[in-house]
Amino acid sequence: MDKISNLKTIILNTLDSNKALDIVSIDLTGKSSIADYMIVASGTSSRHIQALSEQVLEKIKLNGVKNCKIEGTNSIDWKLIDGIDIIVHIFNPEKRKFYELEKMWSELIPKEKILI
Repeated sequence: MDKISNLKTIILNTLDSNKALDIVSIDLTGKSSIADYMIVASGTSSRHIQALSEQVLEKIKLNGVKNCKIEGTNSIDWKLIDGIDIIVHIFNPEKRKFYELEKMWSELIPKEKILI
């Protein structure tokens, strides 16, 4: 198992063991150059979302990824953890449904339009 796949598994396990809801992993290979994977999950409250994001950030750092950070620190509805090769979104369920990231990234995108 390569380093990125191993880190993805660690993140998924961290989210699951900390009671994140509806955890989805999206393979971005061939769809975008921003990352190899995007993970989307939901938290049950603003405090839960914050705790999940801090736990994930800690695991990413412990696995040697430098320059990772949390975006959305002022938001109570959403956090993004930029793990360089893996991006993690943690939403409250209503915001997640509104943005529908899983739907957007699951659709096939022609390679000519990958300019992110």
